[in-house]
Parts: sequence; C-alpha cells; structure tokens
Amino acid sequence: MLDALIKLARTKCASDLHLESGRPSVLRIDGELRTLGEPVSSETLLAISRKLIRKSDWPLFYEKGSYDLSTTICKVRCRINIFRTVRGIGMAVRILSSFQPTIAKLNLNPDLHEILRHPHGLVLVSGPTGSGKSSTMAALIQEINLKKAKHIITIENPIEYHFELHHSFIRQREVGRDTPSFSQGLIDALREDPDVVMVGEMREPEVMRHTLNAAETGHLVLTTVHSGTVIEALGRIVSAFPAEFQYGVRAQLADTILAVICQRLIFKPELNIRVPECEILFSNLTVKSVIREGKFFKLNDIIQTSADKKMWSFDRYRKWLDRRTDWNLNALADQEKPVEAPLNMDRTDLAQIPGFPKSRPKTTKPAQSIPPLKKKKKPPAQLIEETVPKRNKYYEIGDLDNENMEDILKELNTLKKSRRKDSL
Repeated sequence: MLDALIKLARTKCASDLHLESGRPSVLRIDGELRTLGEPVSSETLLAISRKLIRKSDWPLFYEKGSYDLSTTICKVRCRINIFRTVRGIGMAVRILSSFQPTIAKLNLNPDLHEILRHPHGLVLVSGPTGSGKSSTMAALIQEINLKKAKHIITIENPIEYHFELHHSFIRQREVGRDTPSFSQGLIDALREDPDVVMVGEMREPEVMRHTLNAAETGHLVLTTVHSGTVIEALGRIVSAFPAEFQYGVRAQLADTILAVICQRLIFKPELNIRVPECEILFSNLTVKSVIREGKFFKLNDIIQTSADKKMWSFDRYRKWLDRRTDWNLNALADQEKPVEAPLNMDRTDLAQIPGFPKSRPKTTKPAQSIPPLKKKKKPPAQLIEETVPKRNKYYEIGDLDNENMEDILKELNTLKKSRRKDSL
C-alpha cells in the first residue's frame, strides 16, 4: 500500500504524504493539503511500521513515541517520521528528489557560489519546516563535490541525499545508526581530518557549541536552524545559551560566520513549480561588529544597502525572481538513479553489504559431475508389517501414580526410539 501511495505522490508532484489510523491519506501538493482514497486501518499502518523500523529499535520507538528514518521506496527517496497518536500510528513521509541537487537545479541565486570560495567559516541555512533547507545544503555540498577535492563529513538524522563521489571524498553518518548523537559525531569529525562538515540540524546548545568550535578551528561548516528571518536565525543561536555565556557565543559567531541564508518556498503558477525565495547575508567587518555587540536589528539595514556585496532582502529577491527567465524545469526529467543504501540494516547484517569482509569466506570448489542416485528397492509389504509395530494415533498411559511413573517413562522412551527408527 505504501508503495502505491508514494508512486501516486511522485506522479502528483506532492512534497509530503500523511497517513493516520482511521483517516484517508493526505498529500501536500503546491503547499496545499488534498485528501484522497479510503481511510487507512490501524492494522495496515502497524504492518508498514514493522517493515520500516528495525527490530532492535522497536523499544526505542515505544519509549520515545516516534522514529525517524530515510529509505528508497519504488526508486523514490523518502524521509519518514513514524509516531504514535490518539488514533494509533501516524506517518509523515517527505518525498525527496532522487537527483543530485545543485544551485542551478534548485533555481537558487548564482550569488550563492560566493560561499564556495571560502575554505572555512560557518554557513547557516534557515527557514521554517518544509522550506527546502536540506536541499539547499545538499546543493552546496554537491557544488563542492563537483569542483574541489575536499574531505566532506556529513552528520544527519536521517540521511536524505546520497552523494556520488566526483572530486571530493564524502563520508555520510546517520545519528542513531552510525553515531549516538550530533555532539558525538562532531567530536569525532574533528579527529577525522575533514575540510567540510555538514550538520543536519542545530537544536540543542551542546550541538551549537560543538558546531561553533568546528567552524572556529578552520573548517567550512554548514548547518540548519529553524527561523523566519536571518536575524531570527542568529538570535536563536545566542538565546539558546544562558545569559552569562551569550557574549562569548556572539564573539564566536562574529569570528566564524560566513553567510546566513533564510528561505521559504513560493509557488510559481506560470511555471507550475515551487522555488525558494531567499534572504541572504554575507559576512563583512560591519556585520561582524553588529553580531559581536548583539545589535541584530541593524542587520536589516545592512542587507538593504548591500546589494553590491551580493546580499539579498526578501523584497529584492522576489523582484529578481519575477525578472528571471532561465528557469530549470527539467530537474524531475533528469533525475539520476538513486543510490541504494542499506539504511534499515541491523549491525548483524553488515556482512550483506557488497565488499564488506565476511568472517568466514566461502571456499569455491571446482564443479564436479554428480552421479545419479540409485533407487532403493522397496521391501515387501509383509516384511514391513512384521518389523514395524502398529500403534494408535494417541498413546494411553492410564492413571498417573507415583508407583508406576518410572515404568511409564521407560515405556515412553522406548516408543520415541521406535519412532526415530521409522523416520530414518
């Protein structure tokens, strides 16, 4: 059932699929919800959940009440959140593009290529839920992959895009499967000689602290924050820390910030596609000074008056979108074959991965001709009757007393031995 719904969602160009026990399926198409089909039973959703969630993770699902994963279903990349509701089990399925995203394919402004010129710094991609932040980060990683020889480490939960290696060497780690947390993944990444680190999301102060440290130690770090504007993105990071630590956090932000992108998706009816509308802030001496002082409200004026420095406000970006003529409309037609990855594989099944060393390699023997089996002659029926004792379907042992229990057990053992001989 899930396969058919995902195929339908891809056909309808839906961005999300929602399933709920006892309710019809819902698709989000061009930002609007549309109901279809008959109600989905709780038994069906439970069966689907058992196929998607690893057996070892069922206790975690019951404890947390939710489970995140990404997988490929019917050649469509999906990010799935399974959760409990008052009706039973619910699912939110994000339909991902199977092509390798780039700045051009996502119809982003070419000025974002400016980010790729810098070897280190912090890049924040912000916006509300479902605004395409992960796709924009993947596009920046792909641009580096296509042009530069860099060691890239991604820490995601879950992994959404699988990158094919071009010029860069990319390692992708999934939280919960390859590393216990974002914090631990960042600590490990600093010991693994990276040039670029991608952090799927920053929500906790500890993750923010490790991300700032990674950017401060000379790495290019890309991460996402949930916010509605560039100012909110920076303020959200600072306000996550206690007041006594906020000055130090502002100083780290001022020293490391490279660019802040805030985006939201808008529908272009004349093109029948959704495109990102962005607010873009690039770092300079004035921006660093404002961030260090914590006067984020001044950033609006800086963005408005810095068009020559490739900064964009939402209003100017919208006007640029209205004037634009070179749209990329063939992204779906040019989809590349998705990279199949055993995302839901238990650790005990690692030996099934091609190229993974087996504990006991199989030895190959030369093929030998096998002689035909000789048919055994059946004994005469009279001999069978004499050698095999007849017995009833059920064996009666009578009343159980302590006195004759020993005799009964001996008789049962004798009966078992005779049955084994008959089977042989």
